[in-house]
Amino acid sequence: MLDLVRLRVLAAVAAHGSVTAAAEALHYTQPTVSHHLARLEAATGAKLIRKAGRGIRLTPEGEILARRAAEIVGRVDAADAELAAFVGLRSGRVRVGAFTSALSELVPPAAAELRRELPSLELELTDLHPRVAVDQLRAGELDLAIVFRYDDEPPDDGVRYTYLRDDPIHLLSRRTGETLADHRDSDWIAGCPNCRRELLQHCADAGFTPRIAFTTDDVVVKQAFVRAGLGVTTTPALALRAHRTPGVRSTELPIVRHLFLAVYGDPPDPPATRAFITALKRVTLR
Repeated sequence: MLDLVRLRVLAAVAAHGSVTAAAEALHYTQPTVSHHLARLEAATGAKLIRKAGRGIRLTPEGEILARRAAEIVGRVDAADAELAAFVGLRSGRVRVGAFTSALSELVPPAAAELRRELPSLELELTDLHPRVAVDQLRAGELDLAIVFRYDDEPPDDGVRYTYLRDDPIHLLSRRTGETLADHRDSDWIAGCPNCRRELLQHCADAGFTPRIAFTTDDVVVKQAFVRAGLGVTTTPALALRAHRTPGVRSTELPIVRHLFLAVYGDPPDPPATRAFITALKRVTLR
């Protein structure tokens, strides 16, 4: 009976060219490697290695068995990895942070698909602004986040972004006026300071500073205020898909934000995280 540990040792010797290098690769001592080689020779009844100067070489028999050993070890390692991934998916957890309109429009179909395929996978969802979500990624409080970014934002060290889609920005108003500058004298409904930065910058590019009369991030409240004639606002197309109030005029602006999946750290990602990413990409592309 051939022993898998000893086959692994022989494969390592063949791959690294010496007992010393094989011992380092396997985190064994040199005597342990030599012992396993001797036991393998005893089990097979074949001379597998021979001395060559201060080192060793494989005999023809050793080369034949080493090639097979590498195949066997590779298949066992692949099976082990596949099983670990499957067990991880069955008992795993994925913590997702996303902004409100992504949670309402993108996440539910992905979560439903994931539940059908992996009913034991635990999914935790949190409504977060992208900047907060990225901070929580860095702190290890989230496994992945759905975020939006603008062209002028610098990259985040250690955060890996995968592009999902563009999300055009719309101007919402009661009266005519198709540009930001058309409403330089209007009252404005703006979001929180985190969300307000982009509105202020776009208005500055249009040559004015908006007069902010109301502050809310709630898309329903924003549109209710617009419908009541209390001001104008901007909102992304994804948020309009989530809720649309009759009587509010919508004009697409030449401004887009980009939606990304964000994870922190080097790949590979945990199996549960990869499973959610796969499901989200499928529903996003539909």
